Amino acid sequence: MTPDAYLLGILAREAVDIGPYSPVRAVQAVLQPAIQAWAGGYLSSISPSGSFAKGTANHSGTDIDLFISLTQDTPETLKDIYNKLFNRMTELGYQPKAQNVSINIRVYGYDVDLVPARRQDGYSQDHSLFRRRADTWTKTNVKTHINRVAQSGRTAEIRVVKLWRNQKGLDFPSFYLELTVLDALAYARGTLSQNVWKVFEYLRDSFSSARVMDPVNTNNVISDDLTVAEKSRVRAAAVQALAAKNWDEIVT
Repeated sequence: MTPDAYLLGILAREAVDIGPYSPVRAVQAVLQPAIQAWAGGYLSSISPSGSFAKGTANHSGTDIDLFISLTQDTPETLKDIYNKLFNRMTELGYQPKAQNVSINIRVYGYDVDLVPARRQDGYSQDHSLFRRRADTWTKTNVKTHINRVAQSGRTAEIRVVKLWRNQKGLDFPSFYLELTVLDALAYARGTLSQNVWKVFEYLRDSFSSARVMDPVNTNNVISDDLTVAEKSRVRAAAVQALAAKNWDEIVT
């Protein structure tokens, strides 16, 4: 079996139904009444985001992200918005896990990341959201993020690298990973396996010092989401991958 056939087989196994009738979309309907009650009249919309919306999700990873958009006149601070949603999910028995900008829960066996944010105005898709690790807020535009990745032509490579990340137990936030893959493959014209190999070389040679910024907010430095030690672990795992003799030693 060729390296490309091997990787394509894994991606087929890990395929996620992202169509309009995908069973995982029912999660939104289940959560909507509770989120509406929590928002207290300030809910603007709830929509799939993250890997599910970008086409970079894997079956063994997070099943769906739900972006919760609150109106610009929501009175609470972004930190309070985040904490109150976390507390509400606790009250409902979901056993939430606090992440950087999201709250992870399980609903009917599905992993769900809730991302609460407040609109900056009534016209654009610009939002402000809380960054728990830095205890601050940032401006972002999820629609732009989705389009940037979904239309990149690199979703297959991203999915392979995400599987590798998960199987190696690396702390490497998904959007940071996606932008890193796009940077690594900016001029690449190889096959799937050749491109993934090129990503590992980039992780070995350039990742630790690369400055990665939010494409809609240059003040939001995505690469600051990992410490030097965390970046070193990603680099070390890439070095190990490059030393492998077979692809099944890298990702399965």
